[in-house]
Amino acid sequence: MPDRHVEVLEIEGMTCDHCVKSVREALAGVSNAVVRSVEIGRAEVDAGPEATREQLVAAVEGAGFDVVGGTSEAAPE
Repeated sequence: MPDRHVEVLEIEGMTCDHCVKSVREALAGVSNAVVRSVEIGRAEVDAGPEATREQLVAAVEGAGFDVVGGTSEAAPE
């Protein structure tokens, strides 16, 4: 796995700005992950090697939302 990777999460259950804030805060709590953007239905995170997709999904689910898809790719240099 590359040193840093970009995780794009497709999220169900987000309907408002409060949902966006909740997801942003949940993802910000994952060690070695930097939130690039969060909007209704989608989040993009720049993650280091210690920040796994599973950790990001668990954070979103812990905030009360469902991750239903997404992608993972190497971060641009």
